[in-house]
Amino acid sequence: MLSQILGNPFIVNPVNDLPELIRQFVHHLLPLNHPRAEIELLYRMMRDYPERGGKMIRGQLTLMSALAYSSPNETLERVSGFEQPFPTSLARALPLASALELFQNWVLIHDDIEDESEERRGSPALHRIHGLPLALNAGDALHVYMWQAVFMGPEAARAEFLETIHRTAEGQHMDLGWVAAERWDVSPEDYLEMVRLKTAYYTVVAPLKLGMMAANLEPDLRFLEAGLALGAAFQIRDDVLNLTADAGAYGKEIAGDLLEGKRTLMLLWWLEQASSHQREFFLGAMNKPRVEKSPEDMAQILEWLLSSGAPEHAMSVANGEAERGLKVLEEALQDAPNQMATRVILEQMRSLATRMH
Repeated sequence: MLSQILGNPFIVNPVNDLPELIRQFVHHLLPLNHPRAEIELLYRMMRDYPERGGKMIRGQLTLMSALAYSSPNETLERVSGFEQPFPTSLARALPLASALELFQNWVLIHDDIEDESEERRGSPALHRIHGLPLALNAGDALHVYMWQAVFMGPEAARAEFLETIHRTAEGQHMDLGWVAAERWDVSPEDYLEMVRLKTAYYTVVAPLKLGMMAANLEPDLRFLEAGLALGAAFQIRDDVLNLTADAGAYGKEIAGDLLEGKRTLMLLWWLEQASSHQREFFLGAMNKPRVEKSPEDMAQILEWLLSSGAPEHAMSVANGEAERGLKVLEEALQDAPNQMATRVILEQMRSLATRMH
């Protein structure tokens, strides 16, 4: 697929798998061996989440955005760790795509600690294996390598990357703050604002913008509206899947959001419809530390939630956000030079925003 999109006969051994490009870049970036055992353990811990896999949605979108806006006559550049040269836009985008994936991984390490999560991608969370202090430090170290990758990309993209981290941290703080304050007076509109900050910026908005910047162009202003809508659709669906998906396909702890007291759209909608008895039962059960929550209480709440129509309502909202985002994105991409790449982007975003696992 990649060789067809590039349309460049001078590339040696074209790679057909964009995630593999990112994996190779990260593999060469992160340190592997150290004579001191303690530091070698740090290196293994830094590689743990990146090597567990994942769809690499954000990195792929960054590369595809760069390809969409690449010129057919671009010169070729070599990237450290690769034998084949790449068109300039792709070579400039690869460090940024990899940096977004490193961002995703160190944030997940911290997020699992903050949420007291048990699993990540089908295995115990890093802090469950090595303890909180070591996992926290490994996340901090991975954060530094993220910036190393950013600084290997175009200088103009650094401010955009920083903006993305600011917005993500604000959204995460909103999410954690509601839990810490035991607040359940959160509106669906509050939730949408939170997920647009926490998820949408770094999942869709930033990849689209950074890819276009790698092609040495100013990002299209419509990417913001499209990305916020598509990112919200993605997160709403992820919340629903956390309660309804098959554990093997989902790759995360089923009903973990409920145990962690996450304020999700469907939960907030259900609370507005719940009887006084249900609401009193819910608040009594939820305003406890995770380890003190009764499995029987959680099962009762989950039964009420699933039978209320809340998941279907949330999916309806997600579908509306996805439809709006795709429409704006299609309009934004219609003048991109590489229309084969834009078709792949639209297909990937449609899949992302309407996924069922």
